[in-house]
Parts: sequence; C-alpha cells; structure tokens
Amino acid sequence: MSKKTRSITVLDSTIGIRTIDETDFISLTDIARHRNQQHSDDLIRNWLRNRNTIEFLGIWERLNNPDFKPVEFDGFRRQAGLNSFTLTPKQWIAHTNAIGIISKPGRYGGTFAHKDIAFEFAAWISVEFKLYLIKEFQRLKETEQAQLGWDIRRNLAKINYRIHTDAVKENLIPQQVTKAQINAIYASEADVLNVALFGMTAKEWRGSNRGKKGNIRDYANVSQLVCLSNLENLNALFINEGLSQRERLMKLNAIAIHQMRLLTDDTGIKQLEAGDE
Repeated sequence: MSKKTRSITVLDSTIGIRTIDETDFISLTDIARHRNQQHSDDLIRNWLRNRNTIEFLGIWERLNNPDFKPVEFDGFRRQAGLNSFTLTPKQWIAHTNAIGIISKPGRYGGTFAHKDIAFEFAAWISVEFKLYLIKEFQRLKETEQAQLGWDIRRNLAKINYRIHTDAVKENLIPQQVTKAQINAIYASEADVLNVALFGMTAKEWRGSNRGKKGNIRDYANVSQLVCLSNLENLNALFINEGLSQRERLMKLNAIAIHQMRLLTDDTGIKQLEAGDE
C-alpha cells in the first residue's frame, strides 16, 4: 500500500493530506482544530452523531464501497439525533466496514476522510472554510499534475538518452580507455544533439547564461523536449550505421529544423506548453 503525506494552508491553518493507493484523504482533525484547538475530537464526534451526517456517509459508502454493511448502518441511522447517541470514527469504521474515513492513534495519527467527506465536514465547521479548502486543494492537485507532466517529459528524454549512450559505448569507445576518455566521448555526443537542436554546446550555453542553474535542457520547452527525444533515438541509429560525427550533425540539424517547424504548429503541443507557463 503506497502512502504520501503533504499539507496545504487554509486560512492560516495547516491541513494535512494523505494519499493512500492514489486516493486523497484530508485531515478532519486539522479542520476541526481551525475551530477549536483543544477539542477537535469532540467536534468530529458531534458531527458524526448528526442525522444528516449519517445519511450522507451511508450514501457515500453505498456508492463507493461494495463491502459496506447496510444492516449495521441502519442501526446507527435509527439512533442518530437522539440525545443518548454517540459515535466515534473508530466505531463507525469497525461496525460498518467504512472506507471513507480512516482513524489512526498516536502523535502522527488523527482522523482523515476522503475529500468528498472532508469537504462536507468543512462546511459543517464553516462554509467559508470549506470554499477556501476546496480552492487550496485544487491548487495543490493542479501543481502536482503539472509536475507529473514535466517529470514524464524529463524521464522520456532520460530513457532515450540511455539508448543513445548505449550506442556510443558499443560503436565509438575503443578498448581499454580511461574513464576520462569515456566521459569525453559522452560529452561530445551530447553536444552533437545540443548543437543540432539548440545551436550551441553545453559549455557555450553556460558561458552565455552564468546566472542560471542547471543545464541547457532544463530550460527546453515541450516542443524541444519532444524533438530532443526523437534526435536521441535517431543519433543512436546513425551511430550504429557507422556515420561520422560530421554527417550525423548535419542530418540531425536538418531533422531538428523540420520537426520544430511541425511541433511549434501542433495544437496539442501548444496546449501542453500553455500548461507549463
């Protein structure tokens, strides 16, 4: 079971978020602390004993949980609203086999709920807080989605570069060379691609961009990254065919010019680039 924990800030309150098996759970404990720092657990229990809450949770579980226990749920629903009725998150989970709420003891524990349920609890605490919570949660997901897209494109370039460097090792590296010689060959092949696509070597780029961190490829746009991935595969093919570096550079440059003209006019690429801005 994969887990990831991070947080967002909502109206000066830190709200924890856990992703378990790709499902987001928001901390009800943190939301309750926004209203009452000392008695957050009491607030959650008071919300749970509300009849409208029980009805909402029951419908949510029926829609999302095939193992939900309806008989036990009906027992809670009949008691909901009575002065004598009390219900804790752990009791709800244990009796109904609910999956929308999770509760863990300890310093780093607390009560978390699926975002649908957490938003409902936030509305019970404060309608204003709910709206800000939704806004900050959406901002987090948009940021993560943009980062995921960038990571995919960067990893694509890295995978293709691995194919490219394997071809260099098999065809250009003589026997019994030093590590320095191997690195020099890799660097020169990387610059073949840099010159073909960017019109300059890595060293030339660093000389012209002394205030920037990283390398020339870190500042490439989506079109350039797509083109770079294609050039890496083609360069590996040209190396296997025994073409000289001069011949490869001329071919790769002509291909780069042609592909960049096509990619810069591509609607899908333009939409991706707009998402990076």
